[in-house]
Amino acid sequence: MIREARAAHAVRVHLRPATSSDLDLLERLLVEAFNWTGETRVTLAEVRTDPQHAHHLRGWRRSTDLGVVAEAPSGEPVGAAWARVVPVGEAGYGYVSEDVPELGMAVLSPYRGQGVGRALLDTCVDALRGAGRRAVSLSVEDGNETARRLYESRGFVRAGRVGGSDTLLLRL
Repeated sequence: MIREARAAHAVRVHLRPATSSDLDLLERLLVEAFNWTGETRVTLAEVRTDPQHAHHLRGWRRSTDLGVVAEAPSGEPVGAAWARVVPVGEAGYGYVSEDVPELGMAVLSPYRGQGVGRALLDTCVDALRGAGRRAVSLSVEDGNETARRLYESRGFVRAGRVGGSDTLLLRL
């Protein structure tokens, strides 16, 4: 899974597997994903302690967890995509079933719109296929049209709705 990727607009990123030592990074990126509008709706403390949010990464790097981190040429992390299987009792907005991992993804704002998200998503989906997964799901909020276009361009389809978000599913 480690590879160089040239994103659109000539941004070069290094993609590498996410490890257990990436938990802090993934938590910060999860905050970024929740706050995609620029408004602070979820804090780092909530991601770490509030059961509504903590289930996304609590105990990160279980045997069924996988992910990919994008790094700038300087080695600075600029985004990540990760997927994990969660039990029904920990279902998030992107939940479909206990055998379909939920995908989370975020790219730091200075790197958005340059193909980094596309490279992360494609690499994470490839890793899920390689792990024998049959599908992956995620949640996209109303108004996040950039993310929605990316997911739909990769074959995700609407599988449900929770609150102001659609649950999207990609069959692998």
